[in-house]
Amino acid sequence: MALELDDMDRALLHDLQEDARISNAELARRLGLSPPGLQKRIRKLEEAGVIKQYATVVTREAVGFDMLCFVQVTLRRHELGATARFKEQVQLMPEVLECHHLTGEYDYLLKVVVRNTRHLEQFLMETLTPVPSMDKIRTSVVLSEIKSTTALPLGGSANGAGAGKEGKEDEN
Repeated sequence: MALELDDMDRALLHDLQEDARISNAELARRLGLSPPGLQKRIRKLEEAGVIKQYATVVTREAVGFDMLCFVQVTLRRHELGATARFKEQVQLMPEVLECHHLTGEYDYLLKVVVRNTRHLEQFLMETLTPVPSMDKIRTSVVLSEIKSTTALPLGGSANGAGAGKEGKEDEN
C-alpha cells in the first residue's frame, strides 16, 4: 500500500526533484516548515520508500556516450530459468540504463548508451546476442531527445494531472 501523501509532501517532493542539492534551510523556508519538521517529513518519505535515492544526472554526451538506443528483445524460451538468466545477465551490462519486461510483441525493452557505432556493434554482437535463449533483437538509435526527465508528476489530483511548477504557482 502506498503512503498517503498530503500537499506538503507533494510540494517537498516536487522541490527535491527540481533540485536535490537544495539546502534543508532553504527547503524548510520555501515550505514554511521548521528544519526539524522538514527532517521528520524527509525521513518518513525515505523510510516508506517514497524517496528511493538521491542521484546526480550526468549529461551522457559530456562523458563520451554519444549514442542512445532502445533495444527490443524477444527470448526463444519463456520458462523461469531462461528469464531469470536473462535478468541476471542484463544486471551485469553497464551500457543498459533501464530494462523493462513488456507485454506485446517483444519481451524486454532496454535503454542503452554506447560511445559510437563500433561500441554499439560490440555490445549487440558480443554482449547481448550470446545471452542464453536470445531470439530476436531489434535496435532503434535515438536521433534526438525531445523530453527526458526523472521527475514524477506529483500534482494534487488523484491521477497526477496538473503537476509541476504550474500547480505550485497557482497556489501562491
